[in-house]
Amino acid sequence: MARKPSLTGFPEWLPAERIVEQHVLDTLRRVFELHGFSNIETRAVETVGQLLRKGEIDKEVYGVSRLQDDSALKDDPNALALHFDLTVPFARYVVENAGYLHFPFRRYQMQKVWRGERPQDGRFREFTQADVDIVGDGALPFRYDVELALVIAEALSALDLGEFRLRVNNRKLSEGFYLGLGLTDTAAVLRSIDKLEKMGAAKVSEELQAAGLSPEQATQALALAAIRASDGSFVDEVRALGVQHPLLEEGLDELRQVVEAAAVAAPGRVMADLSIARGLDYYTGTVYETVLVGHEKLGSICSGGRYESLASKGSKSYPGVGLSIGVSRLVSRLLAEQTLVPNREVPTAVLVALPNDGEWLRAQDVARQLRSRGIPTEVMATAEKFGKQIRHADRRGIPFVWFLGEAEAADQVKDIRSGEQRDADPSNWAPAASDLNAVVRRGVES
Repeated sequence: MARKPSLTGFPEWLPAERIVEQHVLDTLRRVFELHGFSNIETRAVETVGQLLRKGEIDKEVYGVSRLQDDSALKDDPNALALHFDLTVPFARYVVENAGYLHFPFRRYQMQKVWRGERPQDGRFREFTQADVDIVGDGALPFRYDVELALVIAEALSALDLGEFRLRVNNRKLSEGFYLGLGLTDTAAVLRSIDKLEKMGAAKVSEELQAAGLSPEQATQALALAAIRASDGSFVDEVRALGVQHPLLEEGLDELRQVVEAAAVAAPGRVMADLSIARGLDYYTGTVYETVLVGHEKLGSICSGGRYESLASKGSKSYPGVGLSIGVSRLVSRLLAEQTLVPNREVPTAVLVALPNDGEWLRAQDVARQLRSRGIPTEVMATAEKFGKQIRHADRRGIPFVWFLGEAEAADQVKDIRSGEQRDADPSNWAPAASDLNAVVRRGVES
């Protein structure tokens, strides 16, 4: 179903593919709004200084300039660039609009983002993200970390994608463990652990030891990362490693709250995975990554975490917690595997056929009546043999063809799938609810 675009990394969906993408966005929007999240949209461009202030990720940034402007992007913090995610622009939005927002501020956002990376399966240069965040003014209760996990579990379940796992860890747990081992550069250890799935334990151990860890310390760090549990049993497993630190205990308690709440509200969906680190340094507590079971090589389709000072101005901070769903990555896999398929490639439910060209205005009147009651309707532009008009509807997946009555005869509507044809009045006829709009259903089992 999915095609190779003429410009790699910039997907363009066919109409039927777009229906699947729109279904994903509409489902996420519905779930987010059911949980009280408000929708916002931020500008597509930010200053380079704003984009790069929380991490060395300049290689991902697309600069914006006029063709005749050859100024160096990296040397000018006020130069403009396309945003590479929605979290950093959101932090700027919160700071600039804090006086107009009510905290805790619950927001969701669905927009295009751009990254200058090598296109590959599930990775694009232009793609759509859907973010959901809760931000506080000065403080944000930890229970919101728990709530976000439950919101995302509900949203992904509503999409009917098949099995998925929301894997959760806590930076405090990991950093406290490393501090308990006597390590000081905990961020470097986290960055190495974050490479486990790509590099494997042996190479990560080599990298850790090259960074100054003893073989015993590297072994302990990898032992921590190997712990998995879908309940609170991971706490005893961590303590069995014999490392102690106050920050470790704080992280253990927070992660336990997330996992135990999810075990009740979303059993089997959320698990503690102590290998999850997340590469960006602004995460300070809970971190999340989500994979589709059976498609783990696709990578995380939904990730995020807690950040204490990403949004700040002077001594004022706006801590938050949020997750981002890679909509384009998810949709590309759904299309390739035909996991979700639309029942037709157009929104049209009814095609009004023309017996002759002189009836076009009458056909338009029928269409107006149907549309006034929310029934998507098209009118043929030219009169052709009815068989050809029916084939036109069939090719596009339009389920009903409307025939104008001659003289005093009633109009008729034909279900071209079953062949059933009956009298119909445009002022009161309606299709079954399942035929009213293009809908997406589960297709091939993955």
